[in-house]
This record gives sequence, C-alpha cells and structure tokens, in this order.
Amino acid sequence: MRPPGGNKPIRVLLVDDHAVVRQGFRLILGQHPDIVVVGEAADGYQGIEQTRLLEPNVVVMDIAMPGLNGVEATRQIRREHPECRVLVLSMHKDAPYVRETLRAGAKGYLLKDSIDSDLVTAVRAVARGEAFLSPGVSATVLADYEKHVSDPIDLITPRERQLLQMLAEGKTSKDIATELNISVYTVDAHRSRIMKKLQLRSIGDLVRFAIQRGMVPLSGEPESEN
Repeated sequence: MRPPGGNKPIRVLLVDDHAVVRQGFRLILGQHPDIVVVGEAADGYQGIEQTRLLEPNVVVMDIAMPGLNGVEATRQIRREHPECRVLVLSMHKDAPYVRETLRAGAKGYLLKDSIDSDLVTAVRAVARGEAFLSPGVSATVLADYEKHVSDPIDLITPRERQLLQMLAEGKTSKDIATELNISVYTVDAHRSRIMKKLQLRSIGDLVRFAIQRGMVPLSGEPESEN
C-alpha cells in the first residue's frame, strides 16, 4: 500500500452495490484535486479483490451489501492490507452497528444522511490516519464500544500484537527494530501504547499477560533492558 504523502492525491476505492450511488460518490469526490477515485466495486468480494489490485489509500465501503457485507469485507481488507483505511457508510446510528464496524477495523463511520456535507472531510480524515464518526453518532457509541470489548487484547492492533509477542519472548527494542526494519523509537512508542491500552505497569506484567493468553510459553521473568 502507498499512503498519501507529498502532492500525491488520496487514492479512493468505492464499494457499493448500487451503480447510481457510486456515481454520486464519484461526482462529489471528483470536485477535489487532492482525491482521485481509482476504481469501483459492487460487493464485498469485488472490494477485496480491487483493493489488492489498485492499492487504494481509502476504501469507501457500504455496510449493507449482498454476498459479503461491508463489515466482513472491512475485516478481511484490514487483515490483508493494514495500511489501507476503510470508511464505512451506513444509515444506522445504533451502537451495535458502529461497534462491530470498529471491531472489524474501520477507521471511519459515516451516516448516509450526511454524505453530501461530510464525505470529503471523512475521506481526508481517515487518509491521515484519524478516526471519523458522523456527528449523528454520539460519544456514547464509543463508550459502548469500549464497554463491549470482550478481551483487552482486542484493543490493540495486529502490529501491536506482533510486538507484544516479541517483547514477551524477551527480545530487546533493538532486536525488534532490526527484525521489523523500524526504529528503536517506534518500537518504544508501540510498547508504551500497548502497556497503556492493556493497563500494564511493567515488562513483567506484559509477559504474564502474553503467557495467560497463550502467546508465549511459560519461561520465567524477562531481564530488564538497559
């Protein structure tokens, strides 16, 4: 995936089972030179395939489609292409819809009755890596999402899970940075976020957490990093 940067426009894929709706989205987005629609798909399966082929920065995804719905398509796209952001469109304000969409990995949730005013803003926001929720989706929905997370580990991203396992295996920040081709600073930032999300106070707590969930075998306490 190529994230937006410099003067490159935001690459957008439209996924909706109604051609007229896709055309409307294309007309709205086409008025803005920093956004380019690179393709369209009529269902979740096509959306997944077009994401592989076209490498969009943002997928604008209808939640209700025949065959493979937007939530399941979002989950697969985010698993295969974590750099790609998904903006889900829905007519539902109910907490369960938003909750499942966020759990699937969507970065934004846009109500269809606010598309005319908010579509461009939402696309730009999620392209920057920011979350976007329609004004009609209240803060109580976010509280509901956090309340219904069944396991604290659901709060961390796949990348953070990878680092959690490596840290629990006793690898140092330098080891991890070398293996993943990232900076030590990035590793330390990930570690801080992981510990904050999981409410852990030390590397020992982190190791015990990983052992309890079967991520690493029981092997004693880790040595502290210098």
